[in-house]
Amino acid sequence: MINQIGNYSLYISLIASFYLIFQSSILIRNNFKYLDSKIFSVLSIQLLMVLISFFSLIFGFVNSDFSNETVYNNSHSTKPLFYKISGSWGNHEGSLLLWLLVLVIFLFIFLINSKKLSTKYRLLTVMFQEIIVIGFLFFILFTSNPFSSIFPIPKEGMGLNPILQDPALAIHPPILYFGYVGTSIIFSSSLSALVCGSINKIWAEHIKNWIIISWVLLSIGIMLGSIWAYYELGWGGFWFWDPVENVSLMPWFCLTALLHSVIVLEKRNLFHSWIIILSITTFLLSMSGTFLVRSGILNSIHTFANDPSRGVFILCFLFFLILLALFIFFIFHKKNSISSSNFYLLSRETSILVNNWFMMFFLSVVLIGTIYPIFLEVINDSKISIGPPFYQKLIGLFLIPFLLFMAIGPNLKWIKSNFNKINLNQLVILIISLLISYLLVRFYGSTFVLAIPLFALGFFLFILTIKDFFFKDSKLSKKISHFGFSLFILSILFNGVFSKEFSSNMKVGDERVFMNKIIKFENIKIIEKSNYKSLLAEFIIIDNQDIINLKPEVRIYNQPKTLTSEADIASTIYSDNFLVFNVIKDDGYYNVRYQYKPLMMWIWFSIILISTGGILGYLKK
Repeated sequence: MINQIGNYSLYISLIASFYLIFQSSILIRNNFKYLDSKIFSVLSIQLLMVLISFFSLIFGFVNSDFSNETVYNNSHSTKPLFYKISGSWGNHEGSLLLWLLVLVIFLFIFLINSKKLSTKYRLLTVMFQEIIVIGFLFFILFTSNPFSSIFPIPKEGMGLNPILQDPALAIHPPILYFGYVGTSIIFSSSLSALVCGSINKIWAEHIKNWIIISWVLLSIGIMLGSIWAYYELGWGGFWFWDPVENVSLMPWFCLTALLHSVIVLEKRNLFHSWIIILSITTFLLSMSGTFLVRSGILNSIHTFANDPSRGVFILCFLFFLILLALFIFFIFHKKNSISSSNFYLLSRETSILVNNWFMMFFLSVVLIGTIYPIFLEVINDSKISIGPPFYQKLIGLFLIPFLLFMAIGPNLKWIKSNFNKINLNQLVILIISLLISYLLVRFYGSTFVLAIPLFALGFFLFILTIKDFFFKDSKLSKKISHFGFSLFILSILFNGVFSKEFSSNMKVGDERVFMNKIIKFENIKIIEKSNYKSLLAEFIIIDNQDIINLKPEVRIYNQPKTLTSEADIASTIYSDNFLVFNVIKDDGYYNVRYQYKPLMMWIWFSIILISTGGILGYLKK
């Protein structure tokens, strides 16, 4: 019964979408000066229907209703209640239903918060947003229905992938989806503003709020996913250029560029076309990420689907959205009336534009690294994997001028600045930064050829942001975000350049020496849990007078039959001691991998600071 309720609710929601588009078009054609109450009523019904559908799926998971194919494929009666609930969106069908729910919620919020803007603009946004909703509804109902039935009803389910049975799963995907879906409102409202000819300071102030919301949520979502991968997958480190990591990073680059460009539109009434292009690109990248993940063509631990029909559907829908966006852009685009003579080379808006270009370059590198293996496999059936060296070599080199512009740009004036603004104090700080970097690299040792210039510019940016924080009259939100970013750059440089790793096969009682530390394998225990068996190892790391106890484990899950490795991490404000072990075939021996990771905690903290700055910027509106 509950499956039918959830399914029929989606069909009612589909009917509501067609009605909203039809009614909005009539109101636009008749030049209505107010928003018909029917629009709110039908949208409220649609939101209610999607909520009913979503909670119907959760109800099926909680009650282990294995007549539902989605529940059967992704749950088990012995699974803890927490993972039954979170598992409802930790699968292909459920995650798409969550996408749909957020799409409708955001549209509802948009209509409430845009009362001061023109009726035509609001109605057009409803139309464009409902086109996206219809696309997802068709995708869910006809290729990925979460309420498909099984007969005869199985007695037991297949279970959820054990690596997804983690508390982070409860919050990471929803926050990430909220960030993704926020870009749909940016997309729809940008096309609407283009049609209405209202790309101005007023619209910039309105859309800036949505950009900040999406940017903050995407930043937090990426951070949570990174933390989860760090301790759950046993890879070590904060980023691995996994394909699904990459598809979340690409719209973040676009959003960051878009946020700074909208500020220029507010201040100088510039970048009209560029902002529209970025708005369209950001959402299309979010959709492309959905295509890449849901089609199953990515070789990633995160991928959910392997049905080609799903990928074909999303690809066609994505192609349709691209055509729609291009058509509207070329039909309604008008040349910016602001003369180029008012655009000076040495100005804050120029520095923002240059950094936008760098963001687009970084995005292009990530895009190529992600999709090139796919195209190569399609063309000649060759399988390759593009790893961190590819990204580090290309991004690392261009990071140098990027950081320089990041440091200097905020100290330039709007419209026009003078060379003397790049003052002696900044030059002295740069020299000091170079000296610190040289001594640091010489003392700790590093073979990375770009270590000194990157550290120098990292320290340069860091010192300038601290100086600006206390002595510059600017928005607190901006100060916090820029300081957080400078701390983030320094933290990842320390982490990337000075991390150390040790790997060896060990048995109980063995000792190894690494970095003047003694790594001792003390003991191993077998512990029975409700849905898995744990091999809990005990290690001690002796570092001079300090003794660090680490207890990594290997989990053997019952349903499905899966073996996972759980790292143990001893964190301090200075560094992380990371240890993970795996079962090998040789009797009594285990593969042990120890990593020393400097300033890991500061990476997470810096992202929190960046996001906090964004939140403050939104609340100040």
